[in-house]
Amino acid sequence: MGVLNNGARLTWLGHATWLLESPLGSRALIDPWTDGNPSCPPAFHGAGIGALDAILVTHAHGDHIGDLAAIEARTGAVVGGIFDLTTWLEQQGVTHTVGANKGGTFAIADLRVTLVHAVHSSTFDVDGTRLDLGDACGLVIELSDGTRIYNAGDTAVFGDMALIAELYAPDLCILPVGDHFTMGPREAAKAVELLGATQVLCQHYGTFPLLTGTPAALRALVPDHVTIHELQPGESLD
Repeated sequence: MGVLNNGARLTWLGHATWLLESPLGSRALIDPWTDGNPSCPPAFHGAGIGALDAILVTHAHGDHIGDLAAIEARTGAVVGGIFDLTTWLEQQGVTHTVGANKGGTFAIADLRVTLVHAVHSSTFDVDGTRLDLGDACGLVIELSDGTRIYNAGDTAVFGDMALIAELYAPDLCILPVGDHFTMGPREAAKAVELLGATQVLCQHYGTFPLLTGTPAALRALVPDHVTIHELQPGESLD
């Protein structure tokens, strides 16, 4: 199966934020950090994000949910993520949520989303208090034609990525490469091997000086049959 040859479109909004448009026309924002994101093009700030059916979250850090509440209030999108986080979001006034846990699958619009393991923390600071809001997750998003996109979220490499490959056989993998807070290119290259990935997008790099890993560095470490797609913020794979 080719990559997104079904009418879908995946647009990188910088850092770890993605806009997914499905073949049937639904729109999902993944890890919504737009207005506060120095890499996000201004055209996608505020109402520029447009209508949304879903907001999908991998974990609670501010660079992944920083603009969630405002975007949900404006769009009425259903927020999907791990139960601990969605329960807390409801307490903050977010009214449309689906909470699940690792291994569980839920549907929003024409998307089927499975929460899978990730190795990372998941906290949010409120008035000087750091809240633990459940585990970090990866997302396996299945489109209406069976195409599967694996967004690893923020994570280190871990051996059970091989199980994700076995169970879900993702057609496209989105992996962090920035290092320091997530895996860097060396670890991401091992993730590519474990996943049997041939089509890869990179995220969580270039936003801040600490994030030194790059798609080019990953590309130099993987076999020639693996395609590392490199987008600029605002560009799409479709």
